[in-house]
Amino acid sequence: MINEILERYARTTEGRVIIDITADKVEYLFNDFDRHAPYMRKELDQDLVDYLVDSMREVGDEEIQMQFRFAEPINNNQKERVRTSIHNYFIYLKGLEVLELKKLIRRFMIFLLIGFSIMAVSVWVNDHINHASALSRVFAEGLTVAAWVSLWEACSTLLINWSPHRRQIKWCEKLASAPVDFSHV
Repeated sequence: MINEILERYARTTEGRVIIDITADKVEYLFNDFDRHAPYMRKELDQDLVDYLVDSMREVGDEEIQMQFRFAEPINNNQKERVRTSIHNYFIYLKGLEVLELKKLIRRFMIFLLIGFSIMAVSVWVNDHINHASALSRVFAEGLTVAAWVSLWEACSTLLINWSPHRRQIKWCEKLASAPVDFSHV
């Protein structure tokens, strides 16, 4: 299945998978509100970003190169602006993913700390209620259950949610550092 997907892409002589993007003008790569801004931290068009990220999903760990084809010829300044904008935008997205990963780790640590704290209280309570009332035993069992729920939430938060963030960070790094080539249609 993966080989069939990769066959859809051309490759460079070095073996990089070529992600081909065709547009009439350079300005079409950017959001409407940002097309004529003079600075280099341009907002890329969301359709372009989605296309690049979807292409990364398809090619996986393969090395990539972006190939932009424009109907109108572009000068060296425009080429540099596209390269810089792509680099800056995906570095920005990587930064957002890193922040989300830090929030995830913080949440994991909080649930882990709460779980171990409740577990310690539960062990102490269970040790000290030898012949206590039924209500005390129910309370002690409730603490044990609460501790395990908190520990489970900590583990599931890290084990299940860690991977998508790491994958997105890796894709952003690859897209930010990918060689960019240009041609005229």
